[in-house]
Amino acid sequence: MNAPTSLPPVAPQVVAAAVESLTSRLRKKLDAAIEQYAAVPVVADAEGIRITCGEDAVVTLTPGPSGAIVDDDQARCSCLLAPRCLHRAAVLSACPVADPESMEVGISGGSLADVDPLGTDMVAGSAPDGTPTDSATEPAHAAIAGPSAAQASTTAPGAAQAAGRNATQGTLGPGVAPGAAGPGVGQAPVAAQVTAASSLWAAAAAILSAGVPAAGAVPQAELLRAAHSARLAGLPKAEAAALRVVRGLRAARARHEGHRLADLVSALRELLLTAGRLAGADPDPALVGSVRRSYQPGGSLRVYGVFREPVISATGYGGVVTHLVTEDGRWFSVADVKPGGPARARGAATAPVSIGPAMLNHAQLAKAGLLITGATISPDGRLGAGGGVRATPVKGMPWTEGPMAALFARPLAEAVGPRLSGHAWSESDTEDKAREPVGCDLVIVGAAGDHVLARELLPASDHLTASGPASDHLAAPGPASDPLKAPGARPGGVPSADPWNPVRAHGPLIRLVPATSHPDLAHVANLQRLASRPGLLVRVVGRVDPDRAATLRPLAVGPVPGAEATLRLPAEWQDRADLGYDRLQGSHLPPQDACLPGQPGAGPEVDPVASAPLWRVRRLVELGVSGGRRAVAESARNGDSHAPLHRAGFRAAADLATTLTAEADRRSRDVFGRLADSGPDRYAWAWLAAATHLVATERAMIQASWQTDPAT
Repeated sequence: MNAPTSLPPVAPQVVAAAVESLTSRLRKKLDAAIEQYAAVPVVADAEGIRITCGEDAVVTLTPGPSGAIVDDDQARCSCLLAPRCLHRAAVLSACPVADPESMEVGISGGSLADVDPLGTDMVAGSAPDGTPTDSATEPAHAAIAGPSAAQASTTAPGAAQAAGRNATQGTLGPGVAPGAAGPGVGQAPVAAQVTAASSLWAAAAAILSAGVPAAGAVPQAELLRAAHSARLAGLPKAEAAALRVVRGLRAARARHEGHRLADLVSALRELLLTAGRLAGADPDPALVGSVRRSYQPGGSLRVYGVFREPVISATGYGGVVTHLVTEDGRWFSVADVKPGGPARARGAATAPVSIGPAMLNHAQLAKAGLLITGATISPDGRLGAGGGVRATPVKGMPWTEGPMAALFARPLAEAVGPRLSGHAWSESDTEDKAREPVGCDLVIVGAAGDHVLARELLPASDHLTASGPASDHLAAPGPASDPLKAPGARPGGVPSADPWNPVRAHGPLIRLVPATSHPDLAHVANLQRLASRPGLLVRVVGRVDPDRAATLRPLAVGPVPGAEATLRLPAEWQDRADLGYDRLQGSHLPPQDACLPGQPGAGPEVDPVASAPLWRVRRLVELGVSGGRRAVAESARNGDSHAPLHRAGFRAAADLATTLTAEADRRSRDVFGRLADSGPDRYAWAWLAAATHLVATERAMIQASWQTDPAT
């Protein structure tokens, strides 16, 4: 019996060629056909994957070794018009867009960054961690820094104003002055790259002008064709940004549950700015990017498991990434990501590790160690499994020793700085910088909406300076007990007279949000369990959320050393729990009377980014993507005012928003005085100016939110 299956991923050029082969009459029917055939049952048999589109029309897909459709001959239709038929083009357009790397070599390990850069569905992590390879200088027009966000917006509008000047001065094409990126070292793009970038700019600007409702299969195919040209020209960064835009458009039009408009806005902003700068012959090497990262010899390594992270991508891949650390604090990872989705992510939790004959599974490796000889390492920290790699299991390292103790000894305010140092104009660079985990000890405050509130417990030396001797507030039970004996350990004893005073005195209010909300994973349930014990002390390893003020995405937790009001995990868990896989139970929590009594009285939760009047610019920028140029022009006719931005000190943001609405409503006339289409270029630059300035200003506010508030 034929078993139901899912549609395989398809290479961008195959989709583009199928759509371009249609007549204009069939192109008008393409979007409706995609919606119709996407709901048709898909079956697999000896011939391949079959989709029945009618009595005499059956589309057969025969994926290659990588699991993707990479050649026109791998998609056939039985109708008389094939291959230039609506059935074939609609089915190919309904398939996920294949990742270029998986088309070449297949995916035997990796992460979301390898499979689905946009991540429009659910993920429990972004990618294996390691040192980013992008060392280009921060573009002068993307950097906004200063003591406050208001000052940043008034003193350094940066790229937004530069792009805005292009728009107001009548630049009709994607022209950016060479060298706009500052003093970075690099060579100007060659003619083929400039041509490919110009095609990407034109396709992306047309999509922005049209908006999501009008960005159907035909505009998407034009962008996919341009993305393929960018690949051939050696522009992998621009190609990846274009594929993220297409995936985001499809998710938005299909109203996928995991779709976020902000993700599509970010992808489109990065694509336009990357393509526009390349089309202007900008020599910044960061704009070109790099192709699939090759593994290099790494010699001998001794690594220790820290935690496992499940991965679920929007393109049907699933698996696990186990994160490891060396004795000198470097992060590495071992990945096992293959087609299979959520079921694959659950099963991979105990899948065998493919490095040498170590005979460990991922659950064991997360709590053990490996002595590796002949190691191969990718630039992003992934450990390879080549034939010459040998690995021997060794005893694991607890979180209280070595590099992990140093990780928890560093205050969050210091640790998050490097994680938020990515280029404001590049989402991929921002994600790269934010991937390396941070560690901290927290006291749980309680639940608040979709997240958990907590405050950081700082080292004893900070308590002495901020709120008097630590013994005044953190006296452990019994006259002789001392919870601070271990080097690098945090205060964790049951407090005496005024338990919340030292907690309020140290660190900002931190939001803990699930790494993913996928129901097949345990993140949400585990955070709910932690929130049920206000006053609980917990040790957390997680990632900084670069898009939200003072927000962590916890990936693993453990007990605070020497504390009574902390987790009580089973011995086999070795004092750590992977939040994506291990499910916390009531027996793992201390009794309610053992927790620090009462709420901390932190007052109302304030999000400096959400409460700032920048939401007006954000709404306008998102409206430009969701509704297109006409929607932005209509917002100006409705009397939307940017005066609150001026009053709050965000004068550059107000000016750029005004320029955007004016450009959206601008109409040119021909020599006879008739209204004519002015083209999307000037409008695209105006939108890009406002969007880039917005993200840079918000980034400055997010960085400031991690600093300790002296008033607390």
